[in-house]
Amino acid sequence: MDVRDVLDDLLAEQQALDDVVADLTDEQWQLPTPSPGWTIADQIGHLTYFDGTAALAVMDPPAFTDRMNELLGAGTTGRSADDITLGPYRAMTPGELLEAWRTNRQALAAAGTTLDDGTRVAWYGPSMGAKSFLTARLMEAWAHGQDVVDALGADREPTDRLRHISQLGFITRGWTYVNRGLDVPSTPVRVELTAPSGTTWTFGEENAPESIVGPALDFCLVTTQRRHVDDTDLVVTGASARDWMEKAQLFAGPPSDGPPPRG
Repeated sequence: MDVRDVLDDLLAEQQALDDVVADLTDEQWQLPTPSPGWTIADQIGHLTYFDGTAALAVMDPPAFTDRMNELLGAGTTGRSADDITLGPYRAMTPGELLEAWRTNRQALAAAGTTLDDGTRVAWYGPSMGAKSFLTARLMEAWAHGQDVVDALGADREPTDRLRHISQLGFITRGWTYVNRGLDVPSTPVRVELTAPSGTTWTFGEENAPESIVGPALDFCLVTTQRRHVDDTDLVVTGASARDWMEKAQLFAGPPSDGPPPRG
């Protein structure tokens, strides 16, 4: 896929979440989500903030740098990260917040059309290739969307857009350990996933001694820390593969643990 294909899938993923929240009542916007202290409105506020800074990263790098430094320096100014990223959106009505998110999405969509496969984009930490940059935004929309549907007690149909998140989950195996200050395991792990469409996606060495096999949806839920591996249909073979699935973290930020098994 080229960068335009990834952008199209990002826009589709964002619209799918828009379809979920557009008709919620004011009371539903305030429902708590699995993220401690965050409501459905906060999930959308988080996406609104970072879709906006993502557009800046492409179109106005100096302005993005200012925003990044403000956030990274939050601890020294007496303001929390949530104060910076969510504060303005917590003051909005649901209608105002939804409009703000749509505005920032439009800005990001316009910025995305200026990217090509060789472009690198500054971000929080190392710069990212254009496709990885847009894939990360798609992953965020999907993962925070999962928090929203979990809060609503709803289901949503998975799509083959999970291919992007599955690949990201696989290639960030090493990051999971580096981020925790641990040695990266040397044992190869083969990942074989069944896509929502029924096709098979494979990652890793064909003859790897360990493996993870099962639904792509479940692999994405585990690597985004939305489900514990024991609450999925993934078949995990090997100690190294199991350890990865218990620690997996495909997103940036300090090391964190996913939810415990639901029992």
